[in-house]
Amino acid sequence: MQAPITPTDSTDAAVYDSVWAAIPDAPPVGLETVMLQQDKLYVVLAVVLIIWFGVLFFLFRTDRRLAQLEDDLDARPEREDTFGA
Repeated sequence: MQAPITPTDSTDAAVYDSVWAAIPDAPPVGLETVMLQQDKLYVVLAVVLIIWFGVLFFLFRTDRRLAQLEDDLDARPEREDTFGA
């Protein structure tokens, strides 16, 4: 059975550093390879950005319309209900 590893071991830091240091040098794998060919990744990012702008525009426009309707309702004179009288 192995002895438990404590956070004070200097080998932990070396292993951690070597794992993260190798990531930028690793070649793209799988879907990343396909998306990086011919700058497809940037097309996907642009489409996602356009969708987010569309959603934000829709929310902003809906908020303005609701605020205008609320102002119109507040400015209306009160009517008495004549249903039961």
